[in-house]
Amino acid sequence: MKAQVISFRCVLKNMFGRILSSTVNCDIVNQVHGSGLLSALAEGLQDLRAGERRSISLRADQAYGFYDPKKSFTRTREELRGADGLKIGDLVKMQDSSYRVVEIMGDTITFDGNHPFAGQDLVFEIEALMAREATPDDLIEPVEESANHLH
Repeated sequence: MKAQVISFRCVLKNMFGRILSSTVNCDIVNQVHGSGLLSALAEGLQDLRAGERRSISLRADQAYGFYDPKKSFTRTREELRGADGLKIGDLVKMQDSSYRVVEIMGDTITFDGNHPFAGQDLVFEIEALMAREATPDDLIEPVEESANHLH
């Protein structure tokens, strides 16, 4: 299958129909391997045409994996340098992994390294705004998202 450049609206729902997010994704280079998208989602977007609508269902193991309680931990502010300005939802980089701040209670901070949608079966409601075959110039590596760093 050929790589495509696509722009689409996406409403992300859980399997119970609850809306988790809604976005417009512009000029995504979709190729099944190396697209920056979940591989099962990238497969579901193959050969998408402008104006087309698709509903793509992914099991938790195809999406963001199962929730792993070992990726959640609590630390005191004393144990961490640079933790004073943290708030719930912040993304923090520690030892080559990213963690979200999920709870702050007094002097303790709870971090979670699971994706926010881990453990959930998901439905991606897609509406293609634009779709075209990718050119060689389109096939570039994605840039990593920045995060706070704690030691």
